[in-house]
Amino acid sequence: MTAPRPGPATGADIDVGLLSPVRAGTPAETTTSDTAWLQAMLDAEAALARAQARLGTVPPDAAEAITAAARAEHFDARALALAARETANPVVGLVTALTAHLEGEAAAEYVHRGSTSQDILDTAMMLVAARTLAPLRADLLAAAGALARLAADHRDTPIAGRTLALHAVPTTFGLKAAGWRHGLLDSVHRIDLLLDGGLPVSLGGAAGTLGGYLEYARIAAAATGSGSGSGVDPDTFHDRLAAAFAAETGLAAPLLPWHALRTPVADLGAVLAHTTGTLGKFAADVLLLVRTETAEAAEPAPAGRGASSAMPHKRNPVLATLIRSASLTVPALAAVLAQALVTEEERSAGVWHSEWHALRECLRLAGGAARTAVELAEGLTPDPVRMHANLALTGSAVVTERIAAVLAPHLGKAAARRLLTEATDAARATGDPLYTTLSDLLSEHLSGTTDLTPEHLRDLLEPAQYTGVAGPLTDRALKRGASTR
Repeated sequence: MTAPRPGPATGADIDVGLLSPVRAGTPAETTTSDTAWLQAMLDAEAALARAQARLGTVPPDAAEAITAAARAEHFDARALALAARETANPVVGLVTALTAHLEGEAAAEYVHRGSTSQDILDTAMMLVAARTLAPLRADLLAAAGALARLAADHRDTPIAGRTLALHAVPTTFGLKAAGWRHGLLDSVHRIDLLLDGGLPVSLGGAAGTLGGYLEYARIAAAATGSGSGSGVDPDTFHDRLAAAFAAETGLAAPLLPWHALRTPVADLGAVLAHTTGTLGKFAADVLLLVRTETAEAAEPAPAGRGASSAMPHKRNPVLATLIRSASLTVPALAAVLAQALVTEEERSAGVWHSEWHALRECLRLAGGAARTAVELAEGLTPDPVRMHANLALTGSAVVTERIAAVLAPHLGKAAARRLLTEATDAARATGDPLYTTLSDLLSEHLSGTTDLTPEHLRDLLEPAQYTGVAGPLTDRALKRGASTR
């Protein structure tokens, strides 16, 4: 018997996050939902009417009526989505629906006055971005705060530094955590640049000349008895309307219409890719630290989290996995947004349209990853005992760099390096304790020097005594605030 085929999708069961658990239930899911986008488009329409009312080209009572009508609950998002198949964008159907909602009122004549679909959808895009970036930024700061506490608490906790997957030289867990925090604060800085003037309203009219807006302004001026409308100064009109529109939305006023100048969207993609990248670095390190063989840290694990469908003994690293999935997906989607910079003429066929889904997913995934990182950072439990044990696995091999430096004045740099390479290879082949071998080498070549006391010899071979300036570097990193670089 074959399984029943699913019926057509309905508004209630479209994209509920089943295949994107990193953003399920997070603020970013709410701020980027279809309802949120619909409301943002309505907010753009209402703000535009109010901006024109400020300039006297739309009656204030009409702007008030449009604003009152511009509520997402008045409209069927699914019906608008289906209607968009006939127009290639959702604004055309929304304008028709909003106008119909005001049927019989004078305000209906002033809906979308002089505007074009791209003005509304691009402005809505910036509104959705701003509404998503605010909680995302707060989550980054919360995660950074938790990492700062970890860094301070473990400033001098030694851990094996690993390069190309192998033990290199000792470092500290504090410096590692400070590095994670530093990356998140770099992302906060980039987000702040966007929120401080990098998210502009879109205002261009049909082909970026504001011709429709200007003509309606002239008609309004003539209708109010102020002459033929020739008193509307085209040299200042754009600045005045853009400033009013920006003030009504809380966005920035653009220097030029950007229908075909897609820098604001490409910048958003770049910042979101950076954000998920810094979160992904944190997650990737945690995934290695929690491995069974390493076990130098543990994720927070309330009852039931991390369960395997097949293996009862497993407690999978869920939070780091979710974050890493976002960090691998967003850069690919951000590339779509970067490609949209190559937009032809005054408006593209397909290029502009390709941005919508890619940007929404970037916002969703970055927002979901940031919220997940808060829980991971606040609940991550380091295990200093295991870190110390792992440092001892190579029997002081992690300090051969130091020993080579100590021997170099006596043997020469190249000879010291060659001697230590041979000694570690021999110990590995024979199974002899490398600690003993290195101790014997130091005793042999430094015998008679005043430096080689038993205490000094012990310190030279102790990994915890060779962490360089990890402590001071951690202190320096922790002095950085969210607004500094």
